Formats: sequence, structure tokens, C-alpha cells
Amino acid sequence: MKDAKYLIAYVGPIAALLGLYFGGIWSFGIIYVGFVIIPIIEVFSTGTTKNLSEQEEESKLKSRFFDYLLYLNVPLLYGILWLYFTRITGSELTTFEYVGMTFNAGSAVGILGINVAHELGHRTTQFERFLSKTLLLPALYMHFIIEHNLGHHKNVSTPEDPASSRFGENIYAFFVRSVSLSYLDAWKIESQLLERKNVSFWSLNNRMIQYQLIQIIYLVVVGLLFGWAVLPLTLAVAVIGFLHLEAVNYIEHYGLQRKKLDNGRYETVKPHHSWNSNHELGRIFLYELTRHSDHHYKASRKYQVLRHFDESPQLPYGYPASVLMAFVPPLWFSVMNKRVKAFNA
Repeated sequence: MKDAKYLIAYVGPIAALLGLYFGGIWSFGIIYVGFVIIPIIEVFSTGTTKNLSEQEEESKLKSRFFDYLLYLNVPLLYGILWLYFTRITGSELTTFEYVGMTFNAGSAVGILGINVAHELGHRTTQFERFLSKTLLLPALYMHFIIEHNLGHHKNVSTPEDPASSRFGENIYAFFVRSVSLSYLDAWKIESQLLERKNVSFWSLNNRMIQYQLIQIIYLVVVGLLFGWAVLPLTLAVAVIGFLHLEAVNYIEHYGLQRKKLDNGRYETVKPHHSWNSNHELGRIFLYELTRHSDHHYKASRKYQVLRHFDESPQLPYGYPASVLMAFVPPLWFSVMNKRVKAFNA
């Protein structure tokens, strides 16, 4: 019965569906849950540092319940998108409703889509990696599975990683740098892999070319089904979705740096190279993404068994509240810069 708490993660998609269905003031749907209700609750809670015992960990790893929770997000996400496109093309909506529903759908793409895709993208089965790419598609961010796994995890908390925010860098400057350079890095990584295999860059063996074609086909299908006029909103939903990811990237490694060794390489990634949050509601809502230190320490660990480390730096609030704080740079710097300096010292 303890595991049933993870059903709370479905409050988000349910709120998204209800917001699209009822419209009006409810149009923002999932945003009310993720960026209003949860941050308010987490401001007054601290979470727990307790880790699972070996027996509990073994039991949770054997349970398929945790996998099915992730898989269900695929039909949920595409159901949300279908309802979104149906509503904006078949109903007379106010400007408030257009804006609200677009942010609602975009947030679902980020929270249900990219967040779950991130977890499944680290799995080894072809089925789960296929689901990961399916969830990345509406964000037009399929390159993430290449750059994140082979770039970010290798270079995290170093100047070589575009997805690690620098000390004193505001979130808006980070968006520009991370979005553009991560995309270019994905092309570079795939090119290097193909070169090692002696495979032509200009072929369908190049996953980056595959992903661009799939994303174009997705846009064409949306246009054919719902009208070409919806394409700007489809792009808006994608941008809102991947900026959710980048906002999380920003807070996860802000100001933390791995040491460069005498041999020119960086020290091994350790739990203290990621900001952690033990605020339990946000942990459940985001499938334990907030225990990010353990994820980088051992990327193959499944979300249900991620651990707390005492040496990991802790965010003052959960991820949702921290993201909101990051959107106000003076506030973010006033809270976080002294923490970064103290931790680095």
C-alpha cells in the first residue's frame, strides 16, 4: 500500500484533462497543481532523508507496478494533446482560455512527457527506449536522448556541459545557451559515434536525421488532422514543454563544479555535484527526479530506489518552488549564491 502514493503523480494529468475540458478559469489545469499547490505545501514541509533498506529496495525493483506507472503516461499525454487540439479548433475560446490551455498542454509535455522520457531513456530495453522517444516527440526534443545520456552525464557540472548552469548565470541566458548548444552537441555526439562505426553521416543510420524527419512528420500529421493554423500553437506547446526541462536543468546543477585533475580530466561524478531535494510531494509528482544526486551517481538506478546522500547539497525548497524562484533572478541569486559559496568552501 505504501507504493500507492505514487498514484499522486496522476493528479497532474487529470488536472490537465479537466482544465482542457472545463476551460474558463480552469484552463491552466496542471499548472495549478505543479506550480501553485505543490510549492505552497512544500514551503511548509521538509521531506525525509530516509533511504530504503536492502530488502525494500529489492522488493521495489521486482515490482512491475513502478514501470506500468511510467508506461501509462504515453496514452495520457497523447490524450491530453488530442483534447487540446480538439478544443482550440472546435470551440469558441477566449484569449485567456487559449493561453491557459496552451500552457496547460505545454506543461503536460514537459512534466508527463520529457520527465518520464528521461527515466525511460536510461533503461536498456528497446521497448522502454521507444516509449521515451515517443514522449519526447511532442516537445520536438528527441535529440535529448542522445545529448543527455552521452553528453550531459559525462560532462555534468563542468564548463563542457551546456545543460549545467554557471554561477551567476540567470535562467534566461541559460535557456539560450542550453537549448542551442545541447542541440548542436547531439549532432556532434552522433557524428562521432557514426565515424567510429565507419558509417556515413548522411544516411538514415544517423539518429539525428531520423529524429528531424519524425518530428516533421508529427507536425504534418497534426496539420492534416486539425488544420495548418494550429502549427504555431503546436510549436508553442513544444517550446513550453522543453523549457520545463531546461528550467529543471538550471536548478539541478547551479554553480556546482567538478574539479579538474592534473591529467586534464575531471573528477568522477559524485553525489555532491547535483542539487537534491527530499520534499516528498515533489518527489512523487516528478517520479523521484528531485533525488538527482543519486541519479547522476548511478544513472541506471530506477526512480523508485533513488537514495539520499548526506553530502549532497540540498535546495531550500522542492523543485517546483525552486523553478518559480529561478524565474526571478535577483531572488534566486539572493537565496542560492550564498549556498553555493558555502558548499564550495
